[in-house]
Amino acid sequence: QVPFVESGGGLVQPGGSLRLSCTGSGRTIDNLAMGWFRQAPGKEREFVAYISQSGISVNYTDSVVGRFTISRDNAKNTMYLTMNSLKFEDTGVYYCNAAVNRRLLMERKTWGQGTQVTVSS
Repeated sequence: QVPFVESGGGLVQPGGSLRLSCTGSGRTIDNLAMGWFRQAPGKEREFVAYISQSGISVNYTDSVVGRFTISRDNAKNTMYLTMNSLKFEDTGVYYCNAAVNRRLLMERKTWGQGTQVTVSS
């Protein structure tokens, strides 16, 4: 089973933008807290952004504040991460995940394939 499908990654120059999508596969996301995480080669997976079930509450890691925007469209069963002013340090595989609340979301241990984001000049 593949619960979520990430897409939208690619190769961009520093300062460029990308919009990632996370779509539920075989499940509905409207009752779930969701978030984006990323992992660079040789690094631990890190939290990037969180969004509540309703989309009203959001939270970001300090390094992306003011540049990334997390959003969701429950009618489309999709969550998004809009990334602007991309930096070399943003390079990595981006994953989405979900749980019934924020605390459990941060404790998730299973992941999908992710989508590769490469920022290079």
